[in-house]
Amino acid sequence: MSSTIWDIAHLGHVEMFTPKLEESTRFFTEILGMYISAETANSVYLRAYDDYEHHTLKLTAHVHAGIGHYAWRVRSDEILQEKAGQIAATPNAIGWTEGDLGHGKSYQFRMPSGHLTEIYFDTEKYQAEGDARSALKNTASKFPARGMNVRRLDHINLLAQDVGTFQEFQLYHVGGRITETIRKDDGEVVGAWFSVNSKSYDLAITQDHVPDMQNRLHHVTYAVNSREEVLLAADIALENGIHIETGPHKHAIQQTFFLYLYEPGGNRVEIANSTARLVLDPDYKTIFWSLKERKKGQAWGLQTVPSFHTHGTPRPEDLI
Repeated sequence: MSSTIWDIAHLGHVEMFTPKLEESTRFFTEILGMYISAETANSVYLRAYDDYEHHTLKLTAHVHAGIGHYAWRVRSDEILQEKAGQIAATPNAIGWTEGDLGHGKSYQFRMPSGHLTEIYFDTEKYQAEGDARSALKNTASKFPARGMNVRRLDHINLLAQDVGTFQEFQLYHVGGRITETIRKDDGEVVGAWFSVNSKSYDLAITQDHVPDMQNRLHHVTYAVNSREEVLLAADIALENGIHIETGPHKHAIQQTFFLYLYEPGGNRVEIANSTARLVLDPDYKTIFWSLKERKKGQAWGLQTVPSFHTHGTPRPEDLI
């Protein structure tokens, strides 16, 4: 890329499939402390207390776990029209939709990995009323004082067979820059972290270690205010019988302080304090990691558990 495309404002929302809608809803409301914005026959729309939009998570009943779609909010309606026109010229294009609860018209397309993606601009900004209002005018709604008290949607990690092709489409047709990446000795890209604003990343794409699988979710991440709240989240998970996959610990890549859980539907969810790094340098250069460096483990030496490389949703057995 000769120049970075700054058309995207941030990751807007994620649709997560779950075979256990009621149990998954309880997990995100009672355990994570999220609020329900709306419900339909097959979906529940949720937001964390400082998410400014109608929702950042859409839980949809499905025969198996996984991802339905994810969405970027662009910076203006003019950008939406221009970017839709550019993507329409690619084989990945699907077309316009009338939108969904909480946002206006959107343009949909598929990433080379098969993931259904949409871009939109018009959105319903959440307006807290009554007891939902925060004492602080610059907070979208009241601190929930419930469960893990997640503050906002932070990022999403997807799986792909060919990370390099995904990376190329993201940079040329969607936007953002790569802040960190993992490369094999032969130059093959097996992991990339994309930033679309001053955050160090909104999207990570890593190589799927299960052959022939497409359109898989690695995890969705919600942020809390401090490392101490990540530690408290681990105790809350323990007391409520929530499976802890790994952590709490600190990532080497991006320095995120993390805890990985499985929600009842089978999807991986990360609770994180990820404000350690902001990328303010306008002349920032991508950081490259080798597989040898990554095999050293996380920042303080914790080895990556095997399931972190193999578990994604849907699972192969879900599609039989």
